[in-house]
Amino acid sequence: MTTTTKAPTVDDVAAALEALRAQVPLVQSLTNIVSANFLTNVLLAAGASNAHIDNAHEAGGFARIAGGVLVNLGTPDDGTTAAFTEAAGAAREAGTPWVLDPVGVGGLPWRTGLAADLLALHPTAIRGNASEIIALAGLGGDTRGVDSADEAAAAVPAALALLEHADAVSASGPVDYLVGRDRDGGITGVRIAGGSAMLPRVTSTGCSLGGLVAAYLAVAPTPLIGLAAAHTHVAVAAEIAEENSTGPGSFAVAYLDALYAVDADTLRARARIEALDLSN
Repeated sequence: MTTTTKAPTVDDVAAALEALRAQVPLVQSLTNIVSANFLTNVLLAAGASNAHIDNAHEAGGFARIAGGVLVNLGTPDDGTTAAFTEAAGAAREAGTPWVLDPVGVGGLPWRTGLAADLLALHPTAIRGNASEIIALAGLGGDTRGVDSADEAAAAVPAALALLEHADAVSASGPVDYLVGRDRDGGITGVRIAGGSAMLPRVTSTGCSLGGLVAAYLAVAPTPLIGLAAAHTHVAVAAEIAEENSTGPGSFAVAYLDALYAVDADTLRARARIEALDLSN
């Protein structure tokens, strides 16, 4: 594996945000029933838009015209499973970037097999918690529903292994760890700190991050920059929201407001992005 130090910078992330706001990419979200509404509000607040097209009759066709596609395994059934495959296959054929969010993988055998099948369709990016990333890579892990029992840093080897199937991979936690290819094809990584302990207290903040990743992939020059931009936007907005809230309810509203208010200057002032040493 050839590693580099060309990790995404705060200027890369700021430029991606400006591109998001200028282009307003349309995301096709095939997501779970818990997250659909909040995910849509997150995308609208951040500067993108969303279409919840998750039936097998239309999913493939829409994936060909969307800016980015999210496939989230939160509440799969036979119908949405067919739509996942249609959308991912069509996205790959059309060159539409798509995100795999392997919710619950590792703890639930059927969806774990489904996730393995979707890997063959080469997601542009994979976004999950540490346990999901470890399980998806076949390295074990202990998932508790949609929560993680592993630290994000422990998922870095698994994330690197998943680059055989994807262009960029992230493991979320109090600090997020991301790996992917730079503009020259070398492997690099980045660590993104920040966020808020209130994020896990509000449903769908993780799933909506997957949708935001899909939006940023539509406008960023590389998948890793798009992935880093989404994580950084969320981390900074969550910090601002915590400063302006008193509990989960007010945090959810403040979070949407902060996603809307964050601009390139805010990112430059508050983002905590650090290159990740992958030499060991």
